[in-house]
Amino acid sequence: FVVDYYFEIVQTLKFGIYDIDNKTVDLSDDDFLGELECTLGQVVSSKNLTRPLILKNKTPAGKGTITITAEEIKDNRVVNFEVQARKLDNKDLFGKSDPYLEFHKQTESGWQLAHRTEVVKNNLNPTWKPFRIPLQSLCGGDMEKPIKVECYDYDNDGSHDLIGSFETTMKRLQEASQTSPAEFECINSKKKQKKKGYKNSGVVCVKLCQVVKEYTFLDYIMGGCQINFTVAVDFTGSNGDPRSPDSLHYISPQGVNEYLTAIWSVGNVIQDYDSDKMFPAFGFGAQIPPTWQVSHEFPLNFNASNPFCAGIEGVVQAYRACLPQVKLYGPTNFSPIINHVACFAKQALQQTTASQYYVLLIITDGVITDMDETRNSIVNASRLPMSIIIVGVGGADFSAMEFLDGDNGRLRSLTGEVAVRDIVQFVPFRQFQNAPREALAKTVLAEVPAQLVDFFNTLKLNPPNQNPAQTVTP
Repeated sequence: FVVDYYFEIVQTLKFGIYDIDNKTVDLSDDDFLGELECTLGQVVSSKNLTRPLILKNKTPAGKGTITITAEEIKDNRVVNFEVQARKLDNKDLFGKSDPYLEFHKQTESGWQLAHRTEVVKNNLNPTWKPFRIPLQSLCGGDMEKPIKVECYDYDNDGSHDLIGSFETTMKRLQEASQTSPAEFECINSKKKQKKKGYKNSGVVCVKLCQVVKEYTFLDYIMGGCQINFTVAVDFTGSNGDPRSPDSLHYISPQGVNEYLTAIWSVGNVIQDYDSDKMFPAFGFGAQIPPTWQVSHEFPLNFNASNPFCAGIEGVVQAYRACLPQVKLYGPTNFSPIINHVACFAKQALQQTTASQYYVLLIITDGVITDMDETRNSIVNASRLPMSIIIVGVGGADFSAMEFLDGDNGRLRSLTGEVAVRDIVQFVPFRQFQNAPREALAKTVLAEVPAQLVDFFNTLKLNPPNQNPAQTVTP
């Protein structure tokens, strides 16, 4: 059967096994053999998920087991192109044409733009930069489907002039470009009608047309990539005395506060993608025993050699146990914990496959003190297999966090170095106070799959349990 998959949501599945010995649709008159409840995340992060069958009363159903496998049905092939042209018509009075290409997919309602190249200025024999188009966008995966290519002369006022066009198919493009560049005459139909002896308006040469499989998020997860989750909790004085009901660290009679809710909701989703379910958890901004020195990366379990907690439940227990043992202090420094996780992400890069990706969850109540160092740390981390999620609790001014998010342009370090990708997602918890618990995780985790894929695809790293990416023969 087919289900839609969402990384950022816990999708619960229940499988029931019955011995059907009649033709009725109703299962109540059939023998129930056992069932399994699991999440879709558990299924996709295991090559084969095998579990014992359980009866309705939660006892084992004999020796019976169930094995579940999943596969992605999305077409993730892309086409790599290298294209140049020669002897294009000159459309400009002063100077030469500024050509660019448009690739169009045929649809029931007409031609649909699939890709536009960059403009090559003042050149009748242009070479465009290599580019890629998803096969679905170009021809819907149908190698025989017509593709229309148009060549235009760019004009600043938007009235771009058509130089010429041609139609082809992926099959023809591939076959022709395998031995030598595939050449297509650019025809301008208006010119052809008016001009006797008109030959063409230039020639477009396709030097490379190569279909390759581009790995998706599920390819990486199902291929053995582990997501390592780290939690960092703000223990600065601005949170207020944890014993006071006004404190952000105050645990209500129901056993919750904003910190715990954030840990639960994000951790619950991510734990399905980590095979050992051991999560390092840290605090920052507190004076810690026995010396009462301020620390910005102390393990919640106070075990520096083993800061790991067993499951999200273990992180919650470590946080609860740690709270009465530390003195809330300051300042609010992010860079030490970012650098700490970045160290492990850097080590993971020494492997030649996409085996490890790191997600750091920072939960904080206020303004960052070490903003310059944090900017530098994030820019450095953007080159590593990691993403950073910041959840702001309480009612503070979080405008500086929005700046780190980079949604309005790439973050720069103090020296002007630009982050190679956007790896920070910030959300204020107050937006989700009255929303279902899943809503927070859905928002903060939505960008992680694209960040992971972008990183590993850029570095051309394959999933650990998969053959190297092959050129695909259709």
